[in-house]
Amino acid sequence: MNTPPIPSHAAQGSDTAVLDPIPSSPPANPYTSHGTPQGGAAAPAGAFGGQNYLIRRKVFKIFGAAFHIYDAHGQLAFYSKQKAFKLKEDLRIYTDEQMTTEVLTIKARNVIDFGATYDVVDPQSQQMVGSLRRRGMKSILRDEWLILDANEREIGSIKEDSVALALVRRFLTNLVPQAFSGTVGGHAVCRFSQNFNPFVSKIQLDYSMDSQDLLDRRLGIAAAVLLGAIEGRQN
Repeated sequence: MNTPPIPSHAAQGSDTAVLDPIPSSPPANPYTSHGTPQGGAAAPAGAFGGQNYLIRRKVFKIFGAAFHIYDAHGQLAFYSKQKAFKLKEDLRIYTDEQMTTEVLTIKARNVIDFGATYDVVDPQSQQMVGSLRRRGMKSILRDEWLILDANEREIGSIKEDSVALALVRRFLTNLVPQAFSGTVGGHAVCRFSQNFNPFVSKIQLDYSMDSQDLLDRRLGIAAAVLLGAIEGRQN
C-alpha cells in the first residue's frame, strides 16, 4: 500500500500536522473613536478619536474666515483657514494656528458649487479619505449631502433636521439655528448642531451615537468645516 506524501507544512516524524496560522482580522480604522493616527507627523494622539467637538467660525471680511476646532476639554484640536474670493474651494486643516502640520485637505472638484463634490485627502500619505457631495436640487429646500468612501461609493448622508424648519430658515427668518444628522448604512453616526450667535458661528459635532465606528472621523471633521464654510457664504 502506497503511503501518501507528507505535506510540506506537516511536521516530519510526527502524527500531528502543523496547521497554517489563522489570518488575522484587518486592522481597525485608526481614525475612529477607538483609535488614533499612526506614524509620521500626523495629528496629535487622540485628536481624531474624540466624541464631541466644537467648531468655531470667525469671520474676517477681507481675508475670509478661520475655524477653530476644540475637543471636549476645550483644547484646540485643529485649525483651518478659508480664503476669501476663492473660485474653487480649497480648505486645509492643521494641528495649530501656526499651521505647522497639515492633517486634512478639502478640495472642490469644480468651480461651481451647486451640487459640488469635495474630496477629502490625507496630505501625509496623499491617500483619498472620501468625498462629500452636496445635493444641489434637493438642497434648495433642505440641505443634504452624500458621504462617499475612498472608492466613490455612497455610504451615507448628512441631512438638515426637517423640511419644515428648513423652509422657515429660508423664507421667514435665519435666526433658527441649523441642525444636521449624519447616517451611514441607515445607522445614525453624528449630529451637527449650530449655536445661534450673530457674530460668531458655532457648530457642535457629536459622534456619541456611532457606537460601531461606522464613520471615519476625518470625514466628520471635514463635513463640519464645510457646513460652516458653505453656511457662512450663503448668509
